[in-house]
Parts: sequence; structure tokens; C-alpha cells
Amino acid sequence: MSGPRVDEVIHHPTRLALVGFLSGCHEAEFGAVRDYCGISDASVSRIVSALEEAGYVKVRKGYVGKRPRTWLALTPAGRTALADHLAALQAIVDSAARAAAQPPQA
Repeated sequence: MSGPRVDEVIHHPTRLALVGFLSGCHEAEFGAVRDYCGISDASVSRIVSALEEAGYVKVRKGYVGKRPRTWLALTPAGRTALADHLAALQAIVDSAARAAAQPPQA
């Protein structure tokens, strides 16, 4: 099958959920991402490290009062990767629908 390809970096459901969440906002606080995805701090950290290495997520650290905070944002490359990944998934769905609509060959 030619056309858009599934992105192996964001294909895992938890990574996809995290990237999808970030696609809906300018940036999000680490805890909000953790809570939305329903995973541990350590899991968010591992996933974000992989996504940051791929150039899909930008991490910003700072303080709110005296408390350290971390904010996450999807980069333009991350937004493109998500759009391409979703297009690849849609192409798979469309291909399956066309195949199902074909009459059986004798």
C-alpha cells in the first residue's frame, strides 16, 4: 500500500493519546497530560523523552510560585507527524471499506 505511512514513533496508543491531547492546546502542564492519559509520571517522562528526541514535543520548565512545573507542547513537526499518521490510519480504513464493498470473486 502506498501513500501515507503509520508513524512508528506515535503509533503506540498511549503515545498517540498524548500527542492527540497536545494537538488540542498551545501547551499543557505535565500533570494535566498525565491525568488525561491515565499513566504514571515515569511513563509520561519516558514517552515525552522519546517524542522530544523525535522532534515532536517541546518541553519547557519553569516555576509557578516556588513550585517547579513542566509544560509540554507539540512542535510543528509533531503536528505534521500526527496529521500524516491519522491520514495513514484513514487510508487503511478506506481500503478495508473498499475491499468489503467488492463482490466476492468466483
